[in-house]
Amino acid sequence: MKNLEKSALSSATRSLFIKVPEITAYFWIIKVLSTTVGETFADYLNTSLGLGLNGTSVVMTVALILALLVQFKMKKYVPATYWLCVVLTSITGTLVTDNLTDNVGISLIASSAVFSILLAISFVLWQRSEKTLSIHSIDTPQREGFYWATILLTFALGTATGDLVAERLAVGYGWSFWLFVGIIGLVAVAMRFKAIGTVLAFWAVYVLTRPLGASIGDYLSQDKKASGLGWGTTITSLVFLSVIVIVVSFLTITKKDVVKTAR
Repeated sequence: MKNLEKSALSSATRSLFIKVPEITAYFWIIKVLSTTVGETFADYLNTSLGLGLNGTSVVMTVALILALLVQFKMKKYVPATYWLCVVLTSITGTLVTDNLTDNVGISLIASSAVFSILLAISFVLWQRSEKTLSIHSIDTPQREGFYWATILLTFALGTATGDLVAERLAVGYGWSFWLFVGIIGLVAVAMRFKAIGTVLAFWAVYVLTRPLGASIGDYLSQDKKASGLGWGTTITSLVFLSVIVIVVSFLTITKKDVVKTAR
């Protein structure tokens, strides 16, 4: 009996230090919104504000580092801090791929392959070190380090594959959106029938929602001559950032995405 009580206490104590949200519909809504912002806000800083690709990369990298320093100092999950890091990681991941393509001249096919390999290596190292890839176990600095490094790679990979499909393969933004929606649907079905595990399904969808969100952002912001709606990066970024703030504020008040128990 004492062992059971000790185990329950240990589980409850560990759950207090989980630094990530519960996976709910709100999680995926903000995730897609943040990936859209990652695409449009990077373009806004780069083109509209005239910072250029290099200037934008420096500003966003510094901002991400500062946000992560705050995130690592937190003792529990704080929606505003966590999602700020996700948005900044989305923007930075986009810029990593853009720099490789525009400044270094690496093709999208090559960058997609490289980031796929790096992501696989990240998962292997994480699994060997921590014996689990479950995000419900993000309760130590080391696990949190693996978590954010992996997320950065998913955004870089998602950017590369999304641009490859929409632009290089000329699928277009609209059709790219439906393509990635379909693939995500297949992943959900595979998980439903236990063809793949929940951890693999989560990370697969995490990668796929990056090009999905980017397709939305490009479709809304690009000129009508480029098959977009012509909103521009400024309006698109402001609209999506506003929705993110509203949803995150709601979660901060209601705590609907706080992990109740350790898993």
